[in-house]
Amino acid sequence: MSGIRQANGRSLSGKYVVITGATSGIGLAAAQELAARGANLGIVARNAAKAKAVAEQIRASCGNRVTVDVFIADISSQRSIRRAADEILAKCPKIDILINNAGAMFVHHTMTEDGIEMTLAVNHIAPFLFTTLLLDRLAMSEHARVITTSSHGHKMAMKGIDFDDLSGKRYFGFLGKLKGGPNFRYGETKLANILFTAELAQRMKDTNVAAYCFDPGLVATNFNRDNGWMARMTTAAMMRFARTPEKGAETLVWLAETDVNNLESGCYYADKRVGTQSAQARSMEAAKKLWEVSEWQTRASEA
Repeated sequence: MSGIRQANGRSLSGKYVVITGATSGIGLAAAQELAARGANLGIVARNAAKAKAVAEQIRASCGNRVTVDVFIADISSQRSIRRAADEILAKCPKIDILINNAGAMFVHHTMTEDGIEMTLAVNHIAPFLFTTLLLDRLAMSEHARVITTSSHGHKMAMKGIDFDDLSGKRYFGFLGKLKGGPNFRYGETKLANILFTAELAQRMKDTNVAAYCFDPGLVATNFNRDNGWMARMTTAAMMRFARTPEKGAETLVWLAETDVNNLESGCYYADKRVGTQSAQARSMEAAKKLWEVSEWQTRASEA
């Protein structure tokens, strides 16, 4: 059992939790703690061998009292996401919690097979698509919730979502990188997480599905260490002030088990309380437009 303190709320025993990005960092710490509290898990991962090893480790640590399923998906690919969602729906008669935790930042301007810039595809489109595909099954749970990992980095998107440049080209290239462009692109996608959560809560307000997002803080993980020597140096310097993955996962676990009456659907949380978000993150007009654009960006992969 990790150092995450038990919250006063509903029991997680027997709940089924689907979580992306659970093979390392915050996601792994959260998965371990959720399982320790009796939750059954569906781990969505790209690396099958790594996911299998994590699943075996979690089962063993819990005395094989919980189920840990593995679903393989490359979340940059909508086709792969849809295939994994179909497998989840076929295997899981109920889903109580969906945790959209996987995220990344890319320093080069790369487009996915679906024609979407990679950072946006992984950080926003993947959670959007996973959620909408699993939403009907979530609605069958008594008190379902969707929890998405955002970041205080959303405040870097000071002009909000640029709907005229969804490919984010201005963030890349020599001048873009010189001005820290990939970091700002990351911030824009983390803003998208908050707007997505707000709009999801609005659309599900008369149902039993709640939506929350949170800031884990600066966490010592492998995030951004594969993006070249400069990223590694910057990350190494920042890690001196970072919290552990277990500390970063505290708010996530708290949102999973806290009584729904003590939470506000659609809100952004930090350190187990409502967090301070930017003015751009409070725009319901932008949230609605982002949802509509995201529907359009995922429509082509339906066939």
